[in-house]
Amino acid sequence: MARIKVEVLTEITDGDLADLCDAAEVAILDGGGFGWLKPPPREVMERYWRGVLLVPERDLFVGRLDGTVGGSVQLHRPPRNNEAQARVVAMTTSFVAPWARGHGMARDLVVAAEKAARARGAWYVNLDVRATQEAAIELYETLGYERWGTNPHYAVVKGKTIPGYYYTKAIRGPRRGKGSS
Repeated sequence: MARIKVEVLTEITDGDLADLCDAAEVAILDGGGFGWLKPPPREVMERYWRGVLLVPERDLFVGRLDGTVGGSVQLHRPPRNNEAQARVVAMTTSFVAPWARGHGMARDLVVAAEKAARARGAWYVNLDVRATQEAAIELYETLGYERWGTNPHYAVVKGKTIPGYYYTKAIRGPRRGKGSS
């Protein structure tokens, strides 16, 4: 039986860097990348992953299948000077490599990110996704994310305009605020 483990990376080993790059590359080629339509050169991807860990407002969660990194998600917090959005985080750059799918890794990554957001005092998680990412959409909606908007011009893939959906989820605190500033 496959074993899934989710953790937050605070430093990146050469092995984890190789795994992240490999997993991201196959996810991109499968159409499930996080913005890239084709894998960039390896050194670009390596710099990207190393750079993620340098941003104080980001947490990089990785999912491991039997010890090998097969997916990730990032949690972005607003900068400290943005008091109005201090309780709101964004979940971004989520992917699971095709070979790691079907074991619950995507769900475990999202749940771990929500738990960390809650522990940091967040009340809401926001995310966006291409309309073509049907498995991700189903997962988010199953986990209680509410679609609040559609951008008909979200992305262009292979010359075709793709809509995108915007989601939010209350993870603690007041569910709705009206008239507050």
